[in-house]
Formats: sequence, C-alpha cells, structure tokens
Amino acid sequence: MLDVKALSIHDFTYQLPPERIAPEPLANRDQSRLLVYRNGHTTDRHFYDLPNELPNDSLLVFNDTKVVRARLLAQKPTGGVVELFCLEPVAPHRAMELAMQQTDACVWKCLVGNGKRWKSGPVQLEFTANGQQALLMAERVEAGEGYSLIAFRWTPAALPFAEVLRAAGHLPLPPYLNRPDTEVDAVRYQTVYAAHEGAVAAPTAGLHFSDAVLAELRNRGVATAHVTLHVGAGTFQPVKAAQMADHPMHGEAISVTRATIEQLLQHRPRPVLAVGTTSLRTLESLYWLGVQLVRAPTPSPTGLHLTQWEPYQPGLTVTLEEALGALLTYLDQQATTVLHATTQLLIAPGYAFRLAQGLITNFHQPESTLLLLVAALVGPDWRHLYDHALAHDYRFLSYGDSSLLLP
Repeated sequence: MLDVKALSIHDFTYQLPPERIAPEPLANRDQSRLLVYRNGHTTDRHFYDLPNELPNDSLLVFNDTKVVRARLLAQKPTGGVVELFCLEPVAPHRAMELAMQQTDACVWKCLVGNGKRWKSGPVQLEFTANGQQALLMAERVEAGEGYSLIAFRWTPAALPFAEVLRAAGHLPLPPYLNRPDTEVDAVRYQTVYAAHEGAVAAPTAGLHFSDAVLAELRNRGVATAHVTLHVGAGTFQPVKAAQMADHPMHGEAISVTRATIEQLLQHRPRPVLAVGTTSLRTLESLYWLGVQLVRAPTPSPTGLHLTQWEPYQPGLTVTLEEALGALLTYLDQQATTVLHATTQLLIAPGYAFRLAQGLITNFHQPESTLLLLVAALVGPDWRHLYDHALAHDYRFLSYGDSSLLLP
C-alpha cells in the first residue's frame, strides 16, 4: 500500500495554459463537454448525454449546499475599502443553519483584504434590504494566523444574517478568475438544486446539471440522493508542504439525513456515483464516522469529527453495513433524523474507497488535493485523462467542462 503521508504534491502536476481556464460559464449548463472514462477507455460526449452514460441502477448523490454572498466590501471612516470574506460562524452559533438565521449581531471567522491598513475601529457597509436602507458595522475583535474574528452588527436588527449577506455581499468567485462577480454569476455559480445556504465556493460538478437533465434522469428511473457539505475557502488552499504529511487538510461541515443513510444501505451492491468531490468526501466520511462509533459508541461531547489521517491507520475491519448501521443507531440515541459532523478527510492515492464507485467532476488545478482525489480513484490514468482533455480543447476549473469517471 502507498504511504500517503510520503506523497509529494509535485508528482501530481501538469501544464495548464491560462487560456484553458474557463473565465465565464456557458450560456446553457448542459452544453458543456463530458469526458467519459470507463474501464480504462475514454470517449468524448456532452453533458446532456450523461443519462445515457450512467451504469444501470446507479444512485447519484448530489451536494445540495448553496453558495452565500460571503464577500463584503466595507468602508473605513477615511474612505478606504476593506474586504471581509466570511468563512465560518463562531458566535452565538457555530452551526451554519442557525448562524444564517441570527439577527442583530454575530461573530464570524473571516479573511481580511487590505487588512494591514485597518488598524482599529469599525468599518461599515450601507445597503438596501427589502426596500429599506440598512447598515452593517464590522469590527475586528481578534487576529489569528491567516484570519480574523469579526464582530458584525446591523440595522434593521430584525434582518437575518442570511438576508444581510444576500443584500450586501458579493459571490466569492474562485480567485483565479480574477474578476468581479456579475448578475450572470448570481445564477450560474449556483446549482439548480441548491437548498441549504452555507458554502463559500460552489460544488462545481453540479453546475452542469440543468432542469432538463434532471428530468431525463427521473424519466429513466435513476435514483438520486442529497447530502450537504458546505464548501469552505480551504478548497482553494494550495498545498505548500513538500510531503502530504505536512499539509493540514481543511475541515468542513456535513449534514446527512437518516433517509439518505438508509437509501445508501438499501442500494448496495448497485453502483453509487458522487456528483462532485464534495459529495464523494461526504460519502466516504460517512463510513469512517461509522467506524468511529463501532469502536467507541459514545462519541466526544463536541460531536462527530473525522481527521485527515484516520482512514490510513491499520486496525479494526468494519463492514459498510456495520458502519452505516452504527450511524443509524447514533441518530436514534440522539433522537434526531439528521447527522451533523465535520470532516477533514484527505483522499489521495493509497485510499481504499468504501461507498463511491464513480465520480462526476470538473478538471482541477495542478498540485491540488482535488487532483489527488481523482488520482486516488482512477490511478495513474489521471495523466492520460488530463492529457486527452488538454489535447481536445476541454475547458478547465470551476466554469469548465466535466468528466464521468467509472474506473
């Protein structure tokens, strides 16, 4: 077995010409191209062909997170602009769903742009919400390593923070696009099935699905399920360490209903396909969270959390049925129908997949953890796939084309 910690990210690179990065979305979601990799062979299709390309009796698992307008451009009293990029809630709620409904005031962990010129005192942002003039005030209460804790207060105080972001914020487009967001992005940097606000980056594999493609999947009787992973800014975090052992994987919050866990159990042994790397990480995290509960049925008071290296430790063998069964027992004990947890799962070559047999995904940046995940799924053939995509004019990254990987 490969020593994942010893992997060098420099072995997972390729030359990506800047002109191959898609700067804008296509007018029609399902017109993007689809590179199908099946049993070692590649074929070129379009995304609207996806229903024809799926294995029989597939279950597609979607991440239904919704991107929030997490970039706030506030003004200092002197007129200078400070950018506040909201990463995750801190107080009074850490749970995203509760934080989005918070009124009057809250504290968030943020990245701060132009922060060196913001020494102290509040900054503010005037905006209009529901036809009313509104004001958001922000003050830095603590500076951490690479982030700050920002205390927000706003009027009218009855506005939920979700409405503040919707009315005052900007979509956090990937930094490599290097342009401001537009009204087109407001629609196209969101999946058509997005439901739960909390992501600061889109689950981009889902951007290709149109209402027509979803209708065709239903017509063909393709089973679908939804999970929620709120994509964090860490998805763009570059790997700077010489070896993966020294790369801290970012943590993200996941939510999965009891009905989805039961559906996954009942669907076996038929194929489960993840729509996007976030859906795949959520699926695989479910197994390892279940393993935790098999080993220690009483979890930590702080809740369920999966660290990045747990799946690579030798030890107890737990079947998928046992792991998912332990999750259902845990939900019963907690008297809830929704599993909430956090995951730092790093999937890299050497990882053994437990739940997902295939993946729908875009073409990812060189030397990224997303490319490591693809390499873990398809093996050394990832180079052949990316060479093929480059040679055949596929568009890359968030607004780029798609692939269906069926190893």
